[in-house]
Amino acid sequence: MDRQLMCVTCGSTYPLEEQRLRCDCGGLLDVQLDMDGAQSPAALAATFETRLSSRLPQDLSGVWRYRELVLDLPPGDVVTFPEGRTNLYELDPSPLGLSALWAKHEGENPTGSFKDRGMTVAVSWARHQGARALICASTGNTSASLAAYGARAHLPVFVLIPEGKIAQGKLAQALAYGAHTLQIDGSFDDAMHTVEQMAATHNLTLVNSLNPFRLEGQKTIILDSFFQLGRTLPDWIVVPGGNLGNTSSFGKALIEMKALGLIDRVPRLAVVQAAGASPFARSAQDDFRHFQPMEPETIATAIRIGNPVNYDKAVRAIRFTDGVVTSVTDAEILLAKHDLDWQGIGCEPASAATLAGLRRLMRERVVLPGESALLIITGNLLKDPDTTIALATGQTAGLGIPGAASLDACANEPRHVPSDPETIASIIEEKLQ
Repeated sequence: MDRQLMCVTCGSTYPLEEQRLRCDCGGLLDVQLDMDGAQSPAALAATFETRLSSRLPQDLSGVWRYRELVLDLPPGDVVTFPEGRTNLYELDPSPLGLSALWAKHEGENPTGSFKDRGMTVAVSWARHQGARALICASTGNTSASLAAYGARAHLPVFVLIPEGKIAQGKLAQALAYGAHTLQIDGSFDDAMHTVEQMAATHNLTLVNSLNPFRLEGQKTIILDSFFQLGRTLPDWIVVPGGNLGNTSSFGKALIEMKALGLIDRVPRLAVVQAAGASPFARSAQDDFRHFQPMEPETIATAIRIGNPVNYDKAVRAIRFTDGVVTSVTDAEILLAKHDLDWQGIGCEPASAATLAGLRRLMRERVVLPGESALLIITGNLLKDPDTTIALATGQTAGLGIPGAASLDACANEPRHVPSDPETIASIIEEKLQ
């Protein structure tokens, strides 16, 4: 399919190969599909389904399997592990009064987060264009993903992270995969402002979600869920909101799927932010007439962002899907994390914002009994082991979380016992009663 870059603000278009991140008006850019050249819905669906049995590297990817709707590249330019073949788990909907509840676990990607879906496309396109080096700002997951994909592409990688505000599991990945890691004084938003300037002045390829090719990969989360659910989607898709790349890409996916005839009913998006990093939720309260960045603070480091670059695209997504935006406290996030973890759906704190937000929306009767919902689990439990250990050992008060006492019941502390079979057996029998 033919493609071009299109500004979401003024509609100006540019050739796909033009190396730019914004329109001349300052607006964000989309990779715009030529819908007139698309196959029929039945032909597209048949193509995607047929590839499930293929052993070709592109077809093994849960991103490049949908390449007609993502990006056309020579196979030799595609950088893939593969990624995107993540599972969708059925959860018990009855405690919430829903008809069905699922969790799509993007933490099962190669580097442990959804970022791999976007990074395979952004890095593949960068290699196709002969990139000199790759750069990003990150709260952790982006740096881990870029470091891995940059290594596979044999391209130098530079990552800027806010010092002291990145989970150790994520920092370890960036260092291990060989990225040049620069810890800056300031927040993620400061780092984001810096890398955007440097990309333009030093001929570096920026791969944050400001890069429109990143979002082409991330929209396959929706395509993948659609086929895993038997070519249908639930009433609600619930996603954490940080830099709003997933919100934006999900909206774009649904716009395109509706235009192509793959769906006739559009699910509603519910974006959940942490209360301490909730500029999008605050803006939604007056129907997005005003936007005010904020200094972010939350235990959910992956969404600790106060000035999301994808704001305009995210607003479009909410409007198109008749969606909603809400926020939840850190205590609510960690309680939801505990409940997901105990179902074997281990996740980092930001992912658990989905369940916390869904609970809030049901209390407020925004999501109604009998409806169905899909939670997007964005990152693996091992991304932030320190928080997980603190929650399991009753040490959340030490993390400075308001309302930490309410999480005491989540503790599951290890117990020191003598190396004596009879003593151990008695403890086991006691627990089994």
